[in-house]
Amino acid sequence: MGAGASAVRVRVTDVVSEQTRLTATVHAPDWTLLVPEEWPSSLYRATFDVPLENRPATDEAEHEVWFAVRAARPGTASRILLSIPFATWRAYTYAGKPQQGLYYSEQPDRAPQVSFASPGGGPPPERWEEGLLRWLPGAGYPVDFCSGLDLHKGDELLSHYSLLVVNGHDEYWSMEMRDSVENFARRGGNIAFFAANTAWWQMRLEDYGRTMVCYRDAVADPVTATDPRRATVEWSSAPVDRPENTMTGLSFRRGAGAWGEGMAVMGKEAYTVRFADHWAFAGTGLTDGEPFARGALGYETDACALEWTGDVPRATGTDGTPGSFVVLATADLRHWREYGQGGEATMGVFRLGAGTVFNAGTINWGSVLADDPVADRITRNVLDRLSGAAPGDGWDPAGGPDEVRALAACASVLFGADTRGRLLCREVSGQNLPWRPVGLAPGVRALAAGREAAGGLPLELYAATEDGRLLRRDPVPGPVTGDAAGEWTEAGQVPPGTTGLALCDAGLFAVTPHDDRLHYLSALAPEEPWRVLGEAGGAVALTTLNCRLWAVTADGRLRTRLPVGPSDGPVPFADAGTPGPPPHPRTTLAAHAGVLYATAPGAPLLLCARPVLPPC
Repeated sequence: MGAGASAVRVRVTDVVSEQTRLTATVHAPDWTLLVPEEWPSSLYRATFDVPLENRPATDEAEHEVWFAVRAARPGTASRILLSIPFATWRAYTYAGKPQQGLYYSEQPDRAPQVSFASPGGGPPPERWEEGLLRWLPGAGYPVDFCSGLDLHKGDELLSHYSLLVVNGHDEYWSMEMRDSVENFARRGGNIAFFAANTAWWQMRLEDYGRTMVCYRDAVADPVTATDPRRATVEWSSAPVDRPENTMTGLSFRRGAGAWGEGMAVMGKEAYTVRFADHWAFAGTGLTDGEPFARGALGYETDACALEWTGDVPRATGTDGTPGSFVVLATADLRHWREYGQGGEATMGVFRLGAGTVFNAGTINWGSVLADDPVADRITRNVLDRLSGAAPGDGWDPAGGPDEVRALAACASVLFGADTRGRLLCREVSGQNLPWRPVGLAPGVRALAAGREAAGGLPLELYAATEDGRLLRRDPVPGPVTGDAAGEWTEAGQVPPGTTGLALCDAGLFAVTPHDDRLHYLSALAPEEPWRVLGEAGGAVALTTLNCRLWAVTADGRLRTRLPVGPSDGPVPFADAGTPGPPPHPRTTLAAHAGVLYATAPGAPLLLCARPVLPPC
């Protein structure tokens, strides 16, 4: 507060509402603020006015203390928790001053550790977090605030919320922060990263959380020899080898950066839509290939390794990005090499355990919210969906409308038969990948395949045709022979009117909606007659997931039962704990790796990643 100062004036401001909460005169060298219970959870700034001291305006931060006030009763006023990146703010304080700041990166006299008790530690001049903080109240979103350091062993705090929002530039994370946040998602919590360069460095907290340690060098860090998991290096680097992609879906390793005077390029860049049918774009009116959010990209962006099918990208996962990652938008920023680091930007969403993670892939997302209705709508969609305000029906789009009327997953390939009599295939994925023709499927009304070879049966694709034939063929994405008629082998008959077919434990199951019957046939004895197991519960489509039969009814219910044989007696279908896809009399169903897929002619391909069993 200044040597010899007899009195210091302090003003405490709620940064989000810009309301002054306290003005006081401090007469002691130390001052403790007891936060009144009526103060809302928010980000606050205490500004000290030291009399008779001349200082440049640029040194104002040295006379400020920034802090977050958590909710007195977490999660009661909001299901959204927003984290303030104090660790990153502190890391950039005193940049370039020997032994005072963690920057700059290549300076040998930078400090390996810094104290949170020192002056400053507020946001950088660009204030990357400010745009979203200003937007939230006016948009009608009450949120609870916390310091990012509260996430260090933050399991109990996070347990009160549905959604954690990480905003702006949150570059420094401890192992305990990552563990808590990842556990939160695996248990069903959701995360929205309106940020980039997230969790780039691993840091440690020492001295009861008052000191941040980051050597940024495994050789120099003494902990490397005893506990290499905690070495303060990039998360993706040895010996930590824990890419941030596994938590965020993206990484600055493939992103772009424009620094210094090059930051001006940010205003020129925009995202390009890659999956306009996704719920994140609902209400925007955007179409695939259209630009949006111009000015939101920068000054650093995150991305992931992609491969392309035409104009549709898919995350390869080679850099640690989870297999469930769905690319929503991309930007080619390779020309940024002129300004710093050339690369890309990616927006996407993925599953992490029972939770969902959205990532905007840019530090600067919040800057356009006040003036960009599309960015505003996307942000609302994410907050509403992941906070539970508009949680969805459990089914997410995985492709645009098509004419597919039969589905099956076999050998990690999704096969479809369309209304034109073609056999199609595509990767089993939530990405909006195009179908490609690979053969013929004339008159095929239902498809089925086993999860694996069982009971002496090879792994094959089965089909039921409109004229009552049972066919089978090898599950290869292409014609089996040069003769189109030889692609399928006759395997027997199906009950007349079959619209759904499933294979489980060497048993074939079929549903016939006209008489609401579930039928059974041993695939080892296809010449035997089909047996009626009982009512089909209104099913029009059928598949097998994890040794259970799953069915969809014409009125859109998702139902399930065990695939017991005739000797076990009648076992009814029961409504699942998850709603079914939109009602359609020609819905078809498939399953792969714990995920259900559904579509109908003229309807989009949908997936249900978390089907729920009927309540006990």
